Amino acid sequence: MVQETKYRTAIENEIAALGPWFHNMRIAGVETSPDHFLGDYPAVKWERFKHVVPEDLDGRSVLDIGCNAGFYSQEMKRRNAGRVLGIDSDPRYLRQAKFAAEQAGMQVEFRLMSVYDVAQLRDRFDLVIFMGVLYHLRHPLLALDLLYEHVVDDKMLFQCMQRGANSVSPLEANYDFREWGIFDRPDYPKLFFVEDRFADDPTNWFIPNRAGVEAMLRSSGFVIEANPEREVYLVRKGERPFMSEPTPLVGSPGRYCLLP
Repeated sequence: MVQETKYRTAIENEIAALGPWFHNMRIAGVETSPDHFLGDYPAVKWERFKHVVPEDLDGRSVLDIGCNAGFYSQEMKRRNAGRVLGIDSDPRYLRQAKFAAEQAGMQVEFRLMSVYDVAQLRDRFDLVIFMGVLYHLRHPLLALDLLYEHVVDDKMLFQCMQRGANSVSPLEANYDFREWGIFDRPDYPKLFFVEDRFADDPTNWFIPNRAGVEAMLRSSGFVIEANPEREVYLVRKGERPFMSEPTPLVGSPGRYCLLP
């Protein structure tokens, strides 16, 4: 009993030292963020869409972009994934993820890396998890283009915060230059730009409506297979539309503008 108490105290102290946590993980029975403003997050969200991911991933490779404390990385290992690599641009989150994976006895790789640098991985993955990242990016469409070009081999599990209308209506392939009214429709694809802060977070840059999310995915060459809840999509790699090739830097043919 004494040893168990000391072990739990050590876990509690380490969790506190690594905090604050955004993922509420359970490590040796200790919750990392029990008072999360979204509840038991992200477990409560995972319950609503986990059925679109195979229960047995049969050794398939997974890349978890913006892995945070590694909740989804661990869930993929529980579903028999082979190689699981989590990347994040925040060193604190990676320290949390490594600690949580070690305590769970799971072999998960973690690497400090921006989504804009995924070409450096020089590898493609059967499943890419890209959840809760897009609205934190100054260059969201560039990120989707890079994922399509460099790391998505088959499927991507995607999630993005949304605001605005939930309706999506068919649009014409082209509109006359004198057209104004289409842009006032709530179901037209939109990205709301956050100049300062949203939810006290200075990294919340662009928040799309539902039509905007789906249009961006299609524009980057992804085909929507499932939409189990408003913000979550399972997509597969399809054919890229002709006009959606990434724009090269002037004077640097074929190179992307990798700004933070």
